[in-house]
Formats: sequence, C-alpha cells, structure tokens
Amino acid sequence: MLENLSKTITTISKISVPNERKEVLNPLIDYIQNKVNSNEEIRLNFICTHNSRRSHLSQIWAQIMAFQFGIQKVFCYSGGTEATAMFPKVGETLVNQGFEIQKLSEEQNPVYAFKFDANQHPIICFSKAYFDDFNPKSKFGAIMTCNNADEGCPVVFGAEARFPIKYDDPKAFDGTDLMNEKYAERSLQIASEMYYVFSQIKK
Repeated sequence: MLENLSKTITTISKISVPNERKEVLNPLIDYIQNKVNSNEEIRLNFICTHNSRRSHLSQIWAQIMAFQFGIQKVFCYSGGTEATAMFPKVGETLVNQGFEIQKLSEEQNPVYAFKFDANQHPIICFSKAYFDDFNPKSKFGAIMTCNNADEGCPVVFGAEARFPIKYDDPKAFDGTDLMNEKYAERSLQIASEMYYVFSQIKK
C-alpha cells in the first residue's frame, strides 16, 4: 500500500460506524461472506444516477478495503443510470488521501487510473451506465448509493442482489467554502463503512 494511503487507512480504522449504518451494511456483508464461503468471485457494482461522485468513491474504497483485508477475487465497478464524467474534485480528494492518479484520456469523459500499491494494477474509473460493456452482465451485487438511482432503477438487470446503501451528495457544496471539507468527509465516511464491511469477512 502507498505510504500516505496507508496512513489514511490507519485514520479510517478509528472511525466508528453508527449502529444504524451497520444495519444497512449487514446484508452486503452477508452477500460477500456467502461468496467467500462458496469460493466464488465477488462482483460489486456501485450505482448512482450520474456515476460522477459517490459511486466512484464507493467503488475505489471497496476495492481498497478488500485488498487491505486480503479478501480474494473481489472486483468492484461503478455505473449510473446515465454516463456523464467523474467530477474532478473526487480525484483531487483521493489524491489528498494518499492515492496516485493518472489521467489516461482527455475527452469529455476522461478515464482515470488510481494507483494504491506499487505492485498492484490500478483501479480504472470513468463515468458509464451501469449496464456498460465494461461492467459485469450477471452474478453481481448492485449497491445503490443514491436515492435517485435506487428509485430510478427498480430492476438492475443481471444483479443477484440489490443493496440500498445511500450517501448524501457532496455536490450540494460545490462552489462553496465547505466544498473541500465535505468531499473529504464523504470520502472518509464511505471508506470507513467499506472498512467495516470487509473487516467482518471471515476468510
């Protein structure tokens, strides 16, 4: 793990997850545990309306925490009900929290690589619909990270299970003095909850 990211994870490990959030997360823990017990691949697709903020943060932190706890065969994805672009503040926030980021393309919807370890393949992120060819077509868990996506996608085709794990949108603070603080806060909340999820998995 990169040194600065490792320091951030040490901080994350000390964040207490409220009991009401644990109740929201427990079905996802059960899903992952059942996959581990069956020695099956674990595919998680984090879905939000525009695939621009919360779903990317969730995808990245879930993949990191699987690595942190040595849970094998975990593949994390993200998607939206439509494609837009990953909001730049997401990347900036994650760099501040210890990731290295490389912009792989310059189009309106850039592709980014998030490096978290010197010897591991980076996490690839770009905005896409949840059913994009980049994402799995079947045998995955769909994690709905916002109200609009949860209500707008009554059926996520190919999903084995659906988990409403919703987060407040930091977009509400775009252009304000609280923007940096709120993006960092939301990232750490998501990270702490993914830390909790994977810390509960028995190998």
